[in-house]
Amino acid sequence: MQAENTTLNSFDPHVSVDCVILGYDGESLKVLLSRQGEEDPNSQYNSLKLPGRLLYADEDLDDAANDILNQLTGSQNHYVRQFRAFGSPTRTNNPKDVLWLENAIKQKIGRIVTIAYLSLVRINNRTHRTFAGHDAAWYKVSELPELAFDHSTIIREVLKELEMLSVQQPHLIFEMLPPKFTALQLRRVHEQICGHELDVRNFSKFIMNKPYIVPLDEWEQNVSHRAARFYKFQVGKVKL
Repeated sequence: MQAENTTLNSFDPHVSVDCVILGYDGESLKVLLSRQGEEDPNSQYNSLKLPGRLLYADEDLDDAANDILNQLTGSQNHYVRQFRAFGSPTRTNNPKDVLWLENAIKQKIGRIVTIAYLSLVRINNRTHRTFAGHDAAWYKVSELPELAFDHSTIIREVLKELEMLSVQQPHLIFEMLPPKFTALQLRRVHEQICGHELDVRNFSKFIMNKPYIVPLDEWEQNVSHRAARFYKFQVGKVKL
């Protein structure tokens, strides 16, 4: 964390941290994005971007990522891990992106290497969704708008990583689900990650064969369709 008297001039203009914060709302896998400027069609820089910032000269990378997450969620208890670095010399090829950043930090910039972090959260009303003075919002990963810098590429690479993690470390998926969830919710989040529909019967067998997915004696209430059973994730029953 940085002291309150930290000045803009203490930024390292060559290193940044960007956070890919993914959540699931029961239907869609979403990513949290913030705006570069005001939502004004006449703005000279009005692109959406991943929440992130330049690194302070005396700041640890993990501290910077956790600071961003805390601003957006009010909590530091979410899953977060350093993903990888992105350092293409074309990252700052768009003059609008450069203009926005230079105006924001009052410094000239050149090549910037960014360290991307992956975080998985539960989407709920407690998410602050405000970053650097601007409102942030959830966007479907399947319908992303134009993004600043190379942030579209970063998100695509993170999604590939998440698909691999869903197989190697399946417990991570439950970071995005409510404490009690239905088989349909679990199947849909897996479908969103892998990018295609899954066979219902095979997925039901998958659930029954996983000791860490525990059925509860609870069912949905006040629904127009057949009430679905709730399940929970049992910590300690996942074999890694």
